Amino acid sequence: MSRHAARLLATAVAAVMTAAVAPAATAEAAVAPTASAASTAAAHAARAAVADDPFYRYDGSEPLGDFAPGTVLKERTLQYHVFGIPTPLTVIQLLYRTVDAQGRPAANVTSVVRSLTGDRTRAVSYQSFYDSLDPADSPSRAIAGDVTLGGVIPNAEAVLLVPLLLQGYNLVIPDTEGQTADFAAGPEYGATTLDSIRAATRAEGTGLDADTRVGLMGYSGGAIATDWAAAMAPNYAPEVNRKLVGFAEGGLLVDPAHNLKYVNGSLLWSGVIPMALIGVARSYGLDLKQYMNSYGQQVYDQLQNASIVDALGHFPGLTWQKMAKPQYSNPDSVPAFVNAVNRINLGSTATPTVPGYIGQGDGGVFEGTFSNLPGIGTGDGVMVAGDVRALARQYCATGDHAIQFQQFDLLSHVGTAVAWAPTAIGWLADRFAGRTAPSDCGDIPAGNSLAAEVPTSGS
Repeated sequence: MSRHAARLLATAVAAVMTAAVAPAATAEAAVAPTASAASTAAAHAARAAVADDPFYRYDGSEPLGDFAPGTVLKERTLQYHVFGIPTPLTVIQLLYRTVDAQGRPAANVTSVVRSLTGDRTRAVSYQSFYDSLDPADSPSRAIAGDVTLGGVIPNAEAVLLVPLLLQGYNLVIPDTEGQTADFAAGPEYGATTLDSIRAATRAEGTGLDADTRVGLMGYSGGAIATDWAAAMAPNYAPEVNRKLVGFAEGGLLVDPAHNLKYVNGSLLWSGVIPMALIGVARSYGLDLKQYMNSYGQQVYDQLQNASIVDALGHFPGLTWQKMAKPQYSNPDSVPAFVNAVNRINLGSTATPTVPGYIGQGDGGVFEGTFSNLPGIGTGDGVMVAGDVRALARQYCATGDHAIQFQQFDLLSHVGTAVAWAPTAIGWLADRFAGRTAPSDCGDIPAGNSLAAEVPTSGS
């Protein structure tokens, strides 16, 4: 092993050690949530400094909408940081033109790490599971050296990137949620990912070009971006679709309406409920506070800039009904919300045309989610296993016959990630090597209906 590779591995080990400490720090914060005024002010000042980075702003005179999606607007080169510590890796960051959840022109940032071997023919677009409502927690800001509590996730993900770098891949790491942190807005995740690949293969400094083949990879929130990108590519970015060798994903959000009911009352994951409400409202310009009681509004306001680190385990037993006014105790009684969640239901979008590997856990009881509702069933604690099976079967039935599906019956969301990652990396290596993609079509167990939700008249 070269000295450079050894230093990279050392960086990965540091990331793992720090990530192991993070849950303890989060637990401590949960039992002692009242920080001093001074520390709170310092935290706000740090976030303000991050937000003021001029690189993230498009300040050109030509209207942003005049540029084609994927156009590079700015470029800079810096060192790759892990938890604020610079590493020997060089990263090229690009500000590029894309669209938000409503299809409006937007500027976004992606980070490109060049292959250690100089190979420009292969790249992995890695979609982070940073899951945050705060733009300061995005991968590009963590890579640039900013340190936030919510940013612990994109920092710790370095342990997943090192094996890819050691195999000679270039890495493309987009800020999938855009610059307003539109959490869970699948169509926006897909567009930012595809336009990131466009930008990375157009910028001279990245070493990538139109002939670079690309694999998509992501888990959990990263799987949202990965699947939406694979599904949107044939129509939104056909030139990118022609470069794709496949998509590898795990722990996938398919039908958000089902997930909302599945995590209702969960011991660990119920804090995702207000996060999802905020993300949907922000993405599609909705006012959901009018449907909430005073407690719901309090939680909603508290999590406006929260990351998944702020929500996990902090609201045990929280339900939609505890947050909603009595007349809206059924979430389907809010037509605007139903319309929005239907727009981000993967079951209603197109089928990818490239091979896919999909992994999904079903041991949610190990993370405190005991729900088993009719038509929804069980899952990994936050994602619904029956929805993922249904989507995989739908892809097989509608033209993508190269779908490998793996369900980890005894693993929860976190545990599945550990088992899924090495398989995903190996699966992508086989696709780049030109080996025939395996297929489980015909052997995937039945799943749930992914039909759109129908608004109701009340509780």
